[in-house]
Amino acid sequence: MALFGVWWAWIVLGAGLAVLEVLVPGFIFLGFAIAAVVMAAIIALGVFASLAFAILVYALLALAAWLILRALFGTGEKDVKVWRDDINKN
Repeated sequence: MALFGVWWAWIVLGAGLAVLEVLVPGFIFLGFAIAAVVMAAIIALGVFASLAFAILVYALLALAAWLILRALFGTGEKDVKVWRDDINKN
């Protein structure tokens, strides 16, 4: 069995991506980590196909996780302070 068909390999990938998310904050790798853990659950349930199918499902899960995270946490544009005036200007 190939490594993409082993559930624990997906868990290791998800854990690695979660650690990377801690080091590089901003919800960049969190969606990929969530998708990897969900892929592990799918593979553990016995759904197994080709490498192309696994990559397709992983990509769709990562997109869905990213959209859900963006809906929950937003874009953060409200948090940015834009200064219009120079504080040194009289």
